[in-house]
Amino acid sequence: MWAKEIFDRVVAFIALVMLLPLFLLVAVLIKIDSKGPVFFLQERVGKDGKIFKTIKFRTMTTEAPQRTKGIYIDKNNPYVTRVGKFLRRSGIDELPQVINVLKGDMSFVGPRPTLEYQVKKYNDFQRKRLLMKPGITGWALVNGRNKLTWPERIKLDVWYIEHWNFWLDIKILFKTVWVVAKGEGLYADRKTDEIAKTD
Repeated sequence: MWAKEIFDRVVAFIALVMLLPLFLLVAVLIKIDSKGPVFFLQERVGKDGKIFKTIKFRTMTTEAPQRTKGIYIDKNNPYVTRVGKFLRRSGIDELPQVINVLKGDMSFVGPRPTLEYQVKKYNDFQRKRLLMKPGITGWALVNGRNKLTWPERIKLDVWYIEHWNFWLDIKILFKTVWVVAKGEGLYADRKTDEIAKTD
């Protein structure tokens, strides 16, 4: 695990420096496209139940959090902005989470961070997801992403934790590029479990 920690911090620092010009460009586009902040901050649960705030580029209108509660965010959702659609499709909206990695709240690879109300419903098996830091990408993301039901995600996340090794992380990182490029599983299907729509 020491190799994972060092890899995360070093690569996060380098990535953040390299991504600054892109971040500035995206910030300008977001401000031009719609009113509201550049970043969307949301409390999530990390390793060992620690609460932290994930950092993403805002892809929806400011009233979206109140208007979309209990609604699946599909590609035709009216609260996703024009710039937001591109950011979601390209995965650029997730890039500010590099800051979370640098801070030590997240890893590049791990179970996706979930909301506190979800964690309160965990059974003993599901709580194994909290044994490692949440990731920007993960085993569940590259094996179905939002198309998976919540129980399917849990099983894949726990499998990852139980079989983790450094080379598995490298494999997931490379596979993430392919999955994002193809746009696989970007939006949740209405047939999936309710709790799976919040990522």
